Amino acid sequence: MILQTGNKPISEYFNPSLFPGMYPTLFPYGICGFEDERRNPKLSLELQAEYLLDLDGGLFRMHWSFIFVVFNLIQRRKVHFQTHLAVGRKNFHKIANQIINISSTILLQLSRKIETEKTINNLTPSESQAMSLLSQVKTITSHVPGSSGAKLRMRNEIKSYFGYFGMPHLYFTFNPSAVHSPVMQVIFGDDTIDLGLRHPSVPEPHIRAVRVAVDPVASADFFEFSWRALFSTLFGWDFEKNRSKHGGGVLGHIRAFYGTSE
Repeated sequence: MILQTGNKPISEYFNPSLFPGMYPTLFPYGICGFEDERRNPKLSLELQAEYLLDLDGGLFRMHWSFIFVVFNLIQRRKVHFQTHLAVGRKNFHKIANQIINISSTILLQLSRKIETEKTINNLTPSESQAMSLLSQVKTITSHVPGSSGAKLRMRNEIKSYFGYFGMPHLYFTFNPSAVHSPVMQVIFGDDTIDLGLRHPSVPEPHIRAVRVAVDPVASADFFEFSWRALFSTLFGWDFEKNRSKHGGGVLGHIRAFYGTSE
């Protein structure tokens, strides 16, 4: 194996050799990397990553760092491609000229000063001008998971539900325990568990906890399965038709619901 080094960072965009080079044990033939232009049809990074994490055997999803590196790349790309700046119409041309004229050096100095000194009292005129821009320009990150913009978008969606359907009649927190559930053990791949029994026999608690930690994709699949089963079976929601079933559920017929995960 040849490990090459250099002083120039390797591009993470449209570089199908990046991941085979980083993870030779996952890509032993050095092929099948992300965003290969020769692949037909084209396959996005997110879709291919989802496919690799769902492969039988858990080679990719149980790797100690692969899932984190892939998520980091996806998150960075959402920040790069789906972050926008918004300003008021009346100040648009003024602020646009200020943004064009301000240098990246000033912005870097300002960020370092705020990071180290934790104050904005001793700013140069150029740094003060850059600081004033921050109060006039809004950063739109509504499609970046975990960002303040994404939270604001969900808050606005909930308000829209209030306006159309009225106030919700029920609030609840759904927190299924993956460690104690025999269903999670089956999703993990344990074929010895008989879900037909009233009280299925499951492994010792520490073994179940290790399985949840080792296979985060199985844990996520368990959560997805659990809440959909709850709404389909108990609340009578038809996910294919996106409406309440004819017979309804324990709460009657549901007009709409809104949920989010932490």
